[in-house]
Amino acid sequence: MDNTILKIDHISISFPGVKALDDVTFDIARGTVHGLVGENGAGKSTLIKILAGIYSAESGAILLNGQPVKFKTPHEAQSAGISVVHQEFKLSEPLTVTENIFLGRLLYKRGLVDWKAMKRKAREMLAELDINIEVDEIVSSLSVAKKQIVEICKAININASILIMDEPSATLTVKEQEIMFNIIRKLNKEGMTVIYISHRLEEVFNLTKNVTVLRDGKHVETLPTLQVDRKKLISLMVGRELVSEYPKEKIAIGEILLEVKSLSRKGVLEDINFHVRKGEILGFAGLVGSGRTETARAVLGIDKIDAGEITWKGRRITHGSFKQAIKNGLGLVPEDRKQQGLVQILSVKENISMVNMKKIITGGIVRPALEDSRGREYVDKLRIMTPSLETQAQYLSGGNQQKVVIAKWLMQNSDIIFMDEPTRGVDVGAKVEIYMLMNELIRQGKAIVMISSELPEILGMSDRIMVMHEGKIVGHLKREEATQEAIMSLCV
Repeated sequence: MDNTILKIDHISISFPGVKALDDVTFDIARGTVHGLVGENGAGKSTLIKILAGIYSAESGAILLNGQPVKFKTPHEAQSAGISVVHQEFKLSEPLTVTENIFLGRLLYKRGLVDWKAMKRKAREMLAELDINIEVDEIVSSLSVAKKQIVEICKAININASILIMDEPSATLTVKEQEIMFNIIRKLNKEGMTVIYISHRLEEVFNLTKNVTVLRDGKHVETLPTLQVDRKKLISLMVGRELVSEYPKEKIAIGEILLEVKSLSRKGVLEDINFHVRKGEILGFAGLVGSGRTETARAVLGIDKIDAGEITWKGRRITHGSFKQAIKNGLGLVPEDRKQQGLVQILSVKENISMVNMKKIITGGIVRPALEDSRGREYVDKLRIMTPSLETQAQYLSGGNQQKVVIAKWLMQNSDIIFMDEPTRGVDVGAKVEIYMLMNELIRQGKAIVMISSELPEILGMSDRIMVMHEGKIVGHLKREEATQEAIMSLCV
């Protein structure tokens, strides 16, 4: 008996300037967790959108339970039992948990909405997942992890037989991730087929039975997860062997550029002390909510401080605003690149030049030729994959969007760049390219403050590590003495 629940059969689709999927064929076995991996731009999201009824393939077929299907709308895909938990939540935040779970699928009794039945069913679903969330809570008041669970309940409420999860762990803490993994295992044990997409390969090895690799829109290989190791999987994804995932270069570290003393912000930060040297990558580790991002925002003048002293190149300064910090030579690659790092509807070249307009203005007028040449310089230097300089930032892959944000600060020639989760949502190949850019920056005598929730990244790329917990710095580790165990014991 054929155990295939879903067959992707010679699927192809193109967009202007790019072949997104090129003759992709593979099977997904019923009742398994199936990994889908590949670099940014490999075609994963496009394939998911075809399965979800958002896009229509130009050629090829989708077979569900052996029968060809062609979904024209997401509603048709859901009616057939395919549901998607997107990386960016599709929740209505002003509504309650119950209202979100039953959005578009209300229950009725004698012509009236049956709130009692919906709340009862919502409680049963949450109880089955061993999660304690009040069904009358407003979704906007929930943590990211609880919103994720509401999204999962909403997805399975359509009686889905296939659940597609797109980067579901990207914004979760370690503890929250484990809760979500347990939910996936529970759903799978009950017969649900799960397609799991993630750049975090340890999750793929931890959860999946089979894994499919896409590269440049083509199917590379589908094989049992147990038959492949991390090195081989990365090689299949990037099309070459990576010598090292964390290519940290040892650079001569110079004088102190930035020193922070006794920085405090009531209820948020308490007595923060650290310094950053020329040619150094200073890592900040800690659980989500430990105060790492808040420390960066306070130093950069984005958030006001109640007390503390900031010394820049030996001179005491006060950053009354982020604009002043930029003038002093500091930059920020923010945690949320889409909301804070880029203007999505502006072009690649406009995003690159927006912090340093004086370099493309003469006589009070923006010179398009200058903007083009500057934009092209950094697109080439950072190997930003874009159809053109005019392409809007929103149409680039995550890794290339991140490179545009970094390019902005390279053009500004910042002396210190704060990088908050610099490789979140970025594939392993693009990660290495970003690490190489970091090496290049410190080779030039600049410095980087790197905030990351990924301990291998912190350990692999930092010269020194500051560990935070509940708004305080609770540990300072040198590279040679730092281990995951030492950092986690300080984090908690």
